[in-house]
Amino acid sequence: MTETSQPVIALTLGDPAGIGPELIARLLGQTDAAQHANIVLVGDPWLWAEGQKIAGMQVATAPVRSFAEVRVRAQNGMNSDMGAGTVAWLGMDTVAASQVQRGQAQAPGGASVLQVLNACMDAAKLREVDAICFAPLNKFAMKLGGLKHEDELHHFAKYLGVDSYFCEFNTLGDLWTSRVSSHIPLKDAASYLSRDRIKEATRLIYRSLQAAGVAQPKVAVAAFNPHGGDGGTCGREELEIIEPAVRELAAEGFPVGGPFPADTIFLKARDGEYQAIVTMYHDQGQIAIKLMGFSQGVTVQGGLPVPITTPAHGTAYDIAGQGKADVNATYNAFRIACRMGQAIVQSNT
Repeated sequence: MTETSQPVIALTLGDPAGIGPELIARLLGQTDAAQHANIVLVGDPWLWAEGQKIAGMQVATAPVRSFAEVRVRAQNGMNSDMGAGTVAWLGMDTVAASQVQRGQAQAPGGASVLQVLNACMDAAKLREVDAICFAPLNKFAMKLGGLKHEDELHHFAKYLGVDSYFCEFNTLGDLWTSRVSSHIPLKDAASYLSRDRIKEATRLIYRSLQAAGVAQPKVAVAAFNPHGGDGGTCGREELEIIEPAVRELAAEGFPVGGPFPADTIFLKARDGEYQAIVTMYHDQGQIAIKLMGFSQGVTVQGGLPVPITTPAHGTAYDIAGQGKADVNATYNAFRIACRMGQAIVQSNT
């Protein structure tokens, strides 16, 4: 990959009260991240300084005044005062240090996260960045700070004008999962099941995996009820909704199987039979993924016009500022953003 073909990736510090700033310092100071993209780091100067101090890192950056400046430098092969592999730094004043209490979900921190992410999405709309990778945020803090939607994915979709199907993916290595319903009460999950939603979730994860570099992923679809419904004795959603959706997807040419009982489907994926699993509700996939590799998992915001990724773990308020945060999931999230951002670059050339 040449310098001029590398994507521009916006990287954010996350919730200022959590482990995000120190994770980003580790990402840029301990890994080869800067070799894979033209990175523009976005956030408050005091917060970036604090993150580096906690992580014990001193990361070389070059200040820029806009996202557009990073794109121009990337197109010129970084032939300016920035050297190859140097991180661009775009400072924003969104929250004062005195407004942040480490380890606490508070409105100023949530508002800061929203402001930074919105700026990155504005840049994406203008094609000044190819992908966004954000450090962990806290939904409650964001709602205190002005978030009007149930989660960040719905905020992203509204902000970017998405009116087609979108959903959150969780990934662990070569395995990706999507879900038909997400951040809703479990008692409402059955009402979200439909052939169309299952088909949309399957098509989307298949195409997103292709954008991330997997040529022909195989997709497994989970059952909803215990034992896959047991022929209707434990529920009829499999017979009336899920099985017909799988048949229709297969007729369209998608390499799909199922529905498989939720208590065995991940064994098939672990053994390499499938690269993607479509689950019916949030915890059906999340429990398995996090048990298999909590410190490695990534969340991908699927169905948006710009790739957006983040580590699947949270803000870890209980260890914020202690220098204990594991950078692996953040690195994995960044690398997925790079691969998907590269696909955007290639589609625009």
